[in-house]
Amino acid sequence: MNNWNETQPIFVQIRERLTDMILSASVKEGEALPSVRQIATDLSVNPLTVTKAYQSLVDLGVIEKRRGLGMFVAEGARKELLAHEREAFLKNEWPRIMKQIKALNLDIEDLMRHAEE
Repeated sequence: MNNWNETQPIFVQIRERLTDMILSASVKEGEALPSVRQIATDLSVNPLTVTKAYQSLVDLGVIEKRRGLGMFVAEGARKELLAHEREAFLKNEWPRIMKQIKALNLDIEDLMRHAEE
């Protein structure tokens, strides 16, 4: 059973899981990713949802389709994903986080003290 985040499309959540697999190097560059059918079965989702997640990573250039063989992590994928995810974080998440930090009147010492705990 999966606990899906209701505020985000499932294909985006699957894409995040695939991204985490690549960034953590649990699947290395040049290695095969699980098949669309396998992920769909494991997560109890429609194969088209998984295909959409894969396609977004193909469009980014971090995975490649090999006809008759499946999906593979492209060379340089980890570096490309790190750059992409960092940019997305700084553009989309950081402004919201900074606004909340300011609203709560937190300072760097408070944040660092809690980061070490």
